[in-house]
Amino acid sequence: MRVAIAGAGKVGRSIARELLANGHDVLLIDREADKSHPDVVPGATVLQGDTCEIAVLDRADLASCQVLVAATGDDKANLVVSLLAKTEYGVPRVVARVNHPKNEWMFDEAWGVDVAVSTPRMLSALVEEAVSVGDLVRLLTFREGNANLVEVTLTGSSAVVGSRVGDQDWPADTALVAIIRDTRVIAPTPDDPLEAGDELLFVATQEQEAALEALLGG
Repeated sequence: MRVAIAGAGKVGRSIARELLANGHDVLLIDREADKSHPDVVPGATVLQGDTCEIAVLDRADLASCQVLVAATGDDKANLVVSLLAKTEYGVPRVVARVNHPKNEWMFDEAWGVDVAVSTPRMLSALVEEAVSVGDLVRLLTFREGNANLVEVTLTGSSAVVGSRVGDQDWPADTALVAIIRDTRVIAPTPDDPLEAGDELLFVATQEQEAALEALLGG
């Protein structure tokens, strides 16, 4: 998969290294010379230029990329390159970094963003996930499909403890994708039991979150 990353700062370089380690073809684009020299991330292709300019994106052959990651420290730049990637080059998947929480509302399909990643929101969700038992915690929002990744840790008083996955009448538009038990990650089958302390990960629409929490709560 060919992935273009707008912004070769610490975040962009870290993403590039991870993607390269997973065997992807990575292009880093940054307008600053000290961040766009050829060996800034070994194995990545590097291009110097402003990602908000069509000429630079043409040189990057952005239309051949399957994913664009807008990872600069400037929310305006991330929005512009996201919109250009989606509308001018037809990039199938656009992931954008949100630097300031007050701007998060703009990072949606209207600006070409499929997935918005807000570091403050993610940290807050992880804190909630670490301390919340029995309550539904939203970990990630998928812009396409109006779905969220949510987590619930089962208490001993949950009505579903002691039953099997297949025994439950899960709410519509809800999918159980993983059970985390101790150090194990379990791909759920209908015969898997549900135990107190299990962390359940679901993909669910926002409209069904209340019903899901009511089903799983104590």
